[in-house]
Amino acid sequence: MRAFIQRVSRASVRVDGEVAGEIGAGLLVLLGVTHDDTEAVADKLADKLLKLRVFPDADGRMNEPLGPGRAVLCISQFTLYGDARKGNRPSYVAAAPPERAEPLYARVCDALDAQRGVFGAHMEVELVNDGPVTLLIEA
Repeated sequence: MRAFIQRVSRASVRVDGEVAGEIGAGLLVLLGVTHDDTEAVADKLADKLLKLRVFPDADGRMNEPLGPGRAVLCISQFTLYGDARKGNRPSYVAAAPPERAEPLYARVCDALDAQRGVFGAHMEVELVNDGPVTLLIEA
């Protein structure tokens, strides 16, 4: 399981022109699920994201976790498992099929109490990256 995270001042996701989810300050999580991911892997990743110290403390150092006043917007992102090492068209064979990925995506969202996109939909994601702070987290 991979999560591409961005610390944001605000973020939103639209599906068919309608807002599906939006947050103020917090984390935008783009979540990719692969074939061998399990509920235990999903729980481990969610716990890591909850404890990840990427927000500034009183001294301005990245030392604080999500905590009160911060939220999560989580978007399913099978393309995080795209492989373009051979040729110019990415292959997505490492991405889990929807029937496996969607329950694990929902599990992570629930654990993070996250706003979310619509699984499998074409989404328009807007964000204001804060910092910018962007990390790739794997579990």
